Amino acid sequence: MVQRARRDGKRWRVHFAGVDDRDAAESWTGTTLLAAPIDDPSELWVHELIGARVISADGVERGRVVELHANPASDLLVLESGALVPLTFVLGPPADGVLRVDVPEGLWDL
Repeated sequence: MVQRARRDGKRWRVHFAGVDDRDAAESWTGTTLLAAPIDDPSELWVHELIGARVISADGVERGRVVELHANPASDLLVLESGALVPLTFVLGPPADGVLRVDVPEGLWDL
């Protein structure tokens, strides 16, 4: 079980229950860890965002998501046009490959 996790640069430092020192941690080197997926329909998952068509609140299709860029304030959707959309403006998980967003006026003009 994961007791805590934190980002360390481009990596994650994760503390598992019962793995309390370096020797114990090194004994897990090369081991693949698996867990049941979290079943929360309100969550956004990267594998569902990539390739989704983005449609703005005014009904205009803005392109497909090609990448997710980590950003301290809010992760950013990178669209095929190069446009960046903070995740804070996503209205919910993709439905049928469509991701709806409601962005502030002027964002599409940048």
